Amino acid sequence: MKTKKELIEFIYGSEAAPSVEKRIDQLMDQWSSLIRVPKVPQGKLPLSEDDVVMITYGDSIKKEGMTPLQALKEFADLWLRDMLSGIHILPFSPYTSDDGFSVVDYRQINPDLGSWEDVEDLGEKFNLMFDLVLNHCSASSDWFKGFLAGDEKYTHYFHSVDPSTDLSSVFRPRALPLLTEFETARGKEQIWTTFSPDQVDLDFSNPDVLLEFLDIFLLYAAKGAQIIRLDAIGFLWKEIGTSCMHHPKTHAVVQLYRSVLNEVAPHVILLTETNVPHKENISYFGDGNNEAHMVYQFTLPPLTLDAFVRENASHLTDWAASLPEVNPDHTYFNFMSSHDGIGVLPARGYLNEKELDNLISVVKSRGGKVSYKATPDGEIPYELNINYRDAVNHPDLPVDLKAMQFIASQAVMLCMAGVPGIYVHSILGSGNWTQGVEESGINRRINREKLNSQTLVRELEEENSLRNLIYRYYKGLLKIRRQHKAFDPSSPQTVLKLDPEVFALIRTAYDSSESVLCLQNTSRRRLDMVLDGRNCPVALPAECNSLTEGGSVVEAEEGRWEIILEPYDVCWVAF
Repeated sequence: MKTKKELIEFIYGSEAAPSVEKRIDQLMDQWSSLIRVPKVPQGKLPLSEDDVVMITYGDSIKKEGMTPLQALKEFADLWLRDMLSGIHILPFSPYTSDDGFSVVDYRQINPDLGSWEDVEDLGEKFNLMFDLVLNHCSASSDWFKGFLAGDEKYTHYFHSVDPSTDLSSVFRPRALPLLTEFETARGKEQIWTTFSPDQVDLDFSNPDVLLEFLDIFLLYAAKGAQIIRLDAIGFLWKEIGTSCMHHPKTHAVVQLYRSVLNEVAPHVILLTETNVPHKENISYFGDGNNEAHMVYQFTLPPLTLDAFVRENASHLTDWAASLPEVNPDHTYFNFMSSHDGIGVLPARGYLNEKELDNLISVVKSRGGKVSYKATPDGEIPYELNINYRDAVNHPDLPVDLKAMQFIASQAVMLCMAGVPGIYVHSILGSGNWTQGVEESGINRRINREKLNSQTLVRELEEENSLRNLIYRYYKGLLKIRRQHKAFDPSSPQTVLKLDPEVFALIRTAYDSSESVLCLQNTSRRRLDMVLDGRNCPVALPAECNSLTEGGSVVEAEEGRWEIILEPYDVCWVAF
């Protein structure tokens, strides 16, 4: 593990390093007395089986007479307290586009959402996760306005590029121009804009930029963030002639921020967001204890969707069996749905072209959209934009089976090693918001509906409605998960290769106190299964305890269990 000094020297060179290190130390001293550090468990991440995070916008739930953050708190306190430990508030600062990811002022709360007091109130009963959007900011920010005006402080905050520069090797996440022309005090300039003309990329080769964000980073820790998500981190460092993805200096910046956390806020968890193929994604674990504490499982959503679309979990099983083991220093952030769509790139290499085309076709048939990215060979599918419930659900199923099918897909995430991140519209059983797409022309709005709190409560209380069933089933699974040490994020998993329709694994508590067999039927077929030494490497006792209502152990004897799974059953058995 490199020291803080070594990382700074690698990023900025030995000549500049002493002054940069001094300024970092000053920031750490300034914030250390303002950050409340709770007691953390020794020898492992400050996480347990109790940790479940809901992902939501600050205004996903609204109520007249309250700020959206107050409405979120009221609803969460009444309906979600027994289900969740934490809430991820997606970007909450003033912004100009991209539903919050084009930030104007990182140190303020968007007044349309509420105030810092509202955020801190929400944190009284829930752990909080904040976004740090550090690759780019809004073209309307004071930083960029200063750059355009020729303010010396901001002259090197952004990337001004000669338009004749060959940028063909740069990785492109969008089918949009990489450079955008702006009028500056120096004349017309081409500015690097990876995601949109309103999102101008920041230049981390300028240490002032790194320090600016370190100050914001520590502010968030002081405001109660237990997890800080580094948005689009893979794009951070720009070097002409490279892909500008996962640059060694990007990794060094993450390691430097982790080093600072270790000293002043050891309870805060660093999460990297990189919607890329799996091997690239897990590179942000570094050497296992020096970089991100958690990485997103971006391959999980498309492979799970494929499993339920084809009623065959083989690809999902093979991928899960290949995952590196978690350790006490790092784990996965497992999710099925988020404010973004379902990434296609992480599925490549696991699904063949025919299977990918089938997935895209099914998503379109179920009301979804497809977003594309530019490559030297033309545009290719990048993201499937659809609500995950409607993506998974076969439209011809009755309501009860639709609920069971969706919950079975979610159970895949809940049983795997790591921390579950559940999108607000999944836990509440929402569907496609086509109105949002039609009104805005933005595909991602299909999964970003704003819910009226009173209407939502009425729908949740409507007995046996799809929303009611999904909420109740979700609540039951989460209650089980949070009671068993086998689901601790650092507890290992053993993936089983059983019938192709079944996703199966065994979680064993890190202290070996218990194990839980988890079976999820991805099909509409009833399955009769036998587990024994031929397909299960874990010794099976003669006695076991069924945790879920789904599935039944017909006969359990030493080394051999007979199990029946009904369509879309979730069967968790403790032993």
